[in-house]
Amino acid sequence: MMIKNKYIDPFTDFGFKHIFGNVENKGLLISFLNDLLDIEDKIVDITYRNLEKLGLNIIDRRAVFDVYCTDERGNNFIVELQRSKQKYFIDRSIYYTSFPIQEQSKKGDWDYRLEKVYFVGILEFKMDDNNSDDYLTKVQLMNTKSNEVFYDKLTYYYIEMPKFTKEEKELSSHLEYWMWYLNNLSKIQEIPEKLKQDKVIKKAFDVAEFLALSKDKQFAYQSDLKAKLDYFNAMSYAKEEAEKEGLRKGKEEGKEEKAIEIAKNLLLAKVDIETIVKSTSLSIDEIRELE
Repeated sequence: MMIKNKYIDPFTDFGFKHIFGNVENKGLLISFLNDLLDIEDKIVDITYRNLEKLGLNIIDRRAVFDVYCTDERGNNFIVELQRSKQKYFIDRSIYYTSFPIQEQSKKGDWDYRLEKVYFVGILEFKMDDNNSDDYLTKVQLMNTKSNEVFYDKLTYYYIEMPKFTKEEKELSSHLEYWMWYLNNLSKIQEIPEKLKQDKVIKKAFDVAEFLALSKDKQFAYQSDLKAKLDYFNAMSYAKEEAEKEGLRKGKEEGKEEKAIEIAKNLLLAKVDIETIVKSTSLSIDEIRELE
């Protein structure tokens, strides 16, 4: 597979984890989280955690996170990339946050004090139940009467990337630099001058250069990219076939409705059933139901 793009696609499993899930590049994730999250005490350092967390029992479903880390204060962060729509994605994000919560339980005398848990979902699609034009949605438990935050230790951020449409010249914050980076990384050959001046973003581009990867990593990325393209092509074909089938059924239903209308008119005109059968292709039973 010939790679023509200069930079890897961050919306592949390999690309996303290489940029944000690599301990050598953890400064990039720290910068991204500090820009995104509404936290007073900025993150100074993070420790990557095991990406695969098992349930309490052997029969429980296991959770595999894209990125799972903890900062120096014990706050937990799950960053999940979702490329295609999933019916229960919101449920899945709630389920994922249950693991770092349960992990904090302690034997013996424990007062149930919990450290904060943040979930960040980076979505390559628009959520069906979110009609807002804002690309960023923040969710917390709240008091429905006072509209005040009821519990601030569990927070969800959903980023709908298709809703971020700003051009380079319109970028006005460091978070928007990151959004533009994610949306355009695999499409460009040169770093825009405005973003090149930012040391963190410049490093993020350098880390994502395909030719800078080792041969093994290049192969891993090519395999992952092929899997993404194959999935996209399969989904496009399935959608196209479904649309064709819908049109075919629509035409057939239209023909049947027209035949029924003709049959009704012929019945009113006292035309014999055999003639109506020849004129409409309806069966005798179908015509008699119209009498």
